[in-house]
Amino acid sequence: MYGRYVAQRFGMMLLVIFLAITINFMLPRLMPGDPIEAQLNQLLATGGSGGDIGAMVASYRARFGLDQPLVSQYFAYWASILRLDLGVSLAAYPERVSHAIAAGLPWTVGLLGFATLVSFGIGSLLGAAMGWPRTSPALRNFGSGVMLLSSVPYFLIGMILLYVFAIVLRWFPAGGGMPFGMSPGLDWQTAGAIVWHGTLPALSIILAEIGAWALGMRGMIVSVLGEDYIALADAKGLKPRRIFLWYGMRNALLPQLTKLALTLGHIVSGAILVEVTFSYPGIGFRLYQAIQSNDYFVIQGIVLLLSVSIAVAMFILDMIYPLIDPRIAGARS
Repeated sequence: MYGRYVAQRFGMMLLVIFLAITINFMLPRLMPGDPIEAQLNQLLATGGSGGDIGAMVASYRARFGLDQPLVSQYFAYWASILRLDLGVSLAAYPERVSHAIAAGLPWTVGLLGFATLVSFGIGSLLGAAMGWPRTSPALRNFGSGVMLLSSVPYFLIGMILLYVFAIVLRWFPAGGGMPFGMSPGLDWQTAGAIVWHGTLPALSIILAEIGAWALGMRGMIVSVLGEDYIALADAKGLKPRRIFLWYGMRNALLPQLTKLALTLGHIVSGAILVEVTFSYPGIGFRLYQAIQSNDYFVIQGIVLLLSVSIAVAMFILDMIYPLIDPRIAGARS
């Protein structure tokens, strides 16, 4: 039963990836204008050498394969995807898109992965405690104050943290991923520098997200309080902590895990405004630069990575669901 369920979900994931790649191929080609011509005009406007712009556009279109029929471009795109070749950057030619993404991906995954998991853990526990009847009023009041932060955009919190701790107190650097001119290496000095530079960006995301996780978890805990298994566990005389963790939180956690999977799937796109605010060298900052310079191939590569990562994250979540509630595999098979 579980094997059939896995096969169905895997087939669905492949279908989603196929549609994402196809749409990702079509959208830039449906946009008005020519990206090659736009880049060359921008180069000429900023002091590049003059020349026959039409001949230059034709030459570059041939180099990038944009002079071929659409069907040929589509199959060539699939061939390059299977080779993990996302093309070259128009704004930073001849840098390859895959190299640009690989340079920013570890920074983004490290920052957002850590911030998301920490905010998920703290927020879920806090929200569950706020919805549990035996929780002290002091903790509920504290949680209510924390949840107010969920209405504040994380980049605005980041700007406040930047002003207070980087400009006024000067406890942390104002931007970047590590000290300027430092050569990264596998040592404690590099790790400490990365943590030092990433503290304020991570803290801004954590403070903004804890309230949202807590709010969702509190609602789910309240919805399971009237269930028979809660009353039965209480009647058996089980310890309150066991009832809270294994009967309350465990059964209220499924919607939270769905949101967590979607959030983790989105982290490869980066927290654009946070990374821009702190000049953090992640995918979000690279996407911001690509949008500014009309670097369509880099934008296309990052969007494709985002789509595939969400599909894979949802597949992994579908595999975890039956382990939490075995009824799910039986219901969908």
